[in-house]
Amino acid sequence: MQERRLEGLSEKIFLDRYAWKNADTGETKAGDVVLVLTKDDPKFPSKDVGEVVKREGKNVTVKLRSGELVESTIEKLTLTIEKTPEEMWARLANAMASVEETPEKQEVWAEKFRWLLDDWKLVPGGRIAAGAGASEELTLFNCYVIPSPHDSRGGIMQTLAEMTEIMARGGGVGINLSSLRPRRSIVKGVNGTSSGAVSWGGLFSYTTGLIEQGGSRRGALMLMINDWHPDVEDFITVKQTMGQVTNANLSVCVSNAFMKAVKEDADWELVFPDSQDPEYDILWDGDLDKWKQRGKKVVHYRTVRARDVWNTIIESAWKSAEPGVVFMEYYNQMSNSWYFNPIICTNPCGKVA
Repeated sequence: MQERRLEGLSEKIFLDRYAWKNADTGETKAGDVVLVLTKDDPKFPSKDVGEVVKREGKNVTVKLRSGELVESTIEKLTLTIEKTPEEMWARLANAMASVEETPEKQEVWAEKFRWLLDDWKLVPGGRIAAGAGASEELTLFNCYVIPSPHDSRGGIMQTLAEMTEIMARGGGVGINLSSLRPRRSIVKGVNGTSSGAVSWGGLFSYTTGLIEQGGSRRGALMLMINDWHPDVEDFITVKQTMGQVTNANLSVCVSNAFMKAVKEDADWELVFPDSQDPEYDILWDGDLDKWKQRGKKVVHYRTVRARDVWNTIIESAWKSAEPGVVFMEYYNQMSNSWYFNPIICTNPCGKVA
């Protein structure tokens, strides 16, 4: 079977995102196909494909596909093991067949999978392409939604740790911030007030920007907040301030009742559970309806005009392309898992803005 090399942007994307890599760039030698960092910007780095033509110690000369010679160091290289889709397909086929009980069956199924993958007849998800057969440390799932943070310092740090672990292994994460108490609300245990749900979203966003997934891309994060949350207006406009939340997609979870209020130009109540309730720390998980059904007190923060909130969403989306909206109540009404696993958020891949 003749191997076909990709060209241009297709080759760069393949080598950067999906090809199996050698993390030890100390093994770089002349003739290796590499990605070389040509713009060392922490926020917007740029890489180009080339071939190492000379190495002296840690210094290398790379001939880019354009013919240009670039002087660099091994620390700025991504050293590839696979150079072509055919090499990747062979790895994937063997990984898929590895669950069979005998070597004979593994060989049979590897051939079948290899035929299916050939010439892009079947294209597995990106995390499967990058991880299967390459490392057991990588996830083969693209998308995750993790539970809303418990409204405590320890709960927020636990969510941060879970998010970081998933992203470091290649997965994207969705988090609904509605479980976190509003800005300036009382935190009795430390005799102070909360910085609010949006500020903690900034922490998740900042951490996302620090994570390199296999050295090829930063993490992917979706942050959402429900339309009843007192911080919803701050959430809607946060991206209009440069640098506050820069590494996350944002969406407001919209209810049927909110849209009815928008249509009728009615008032809308912004509320949050009473955090002084003796069972708050045990029972509160971000589900306001469940909290109310238990007969628990809800604190009214302020009344707004629903249409004003809606217009703010539209204006902000025009200014900064965010937030999006997710019709979460309708989403759950249409979901066949509503009765045992309600949808509280989506991954970045699962949102339509």
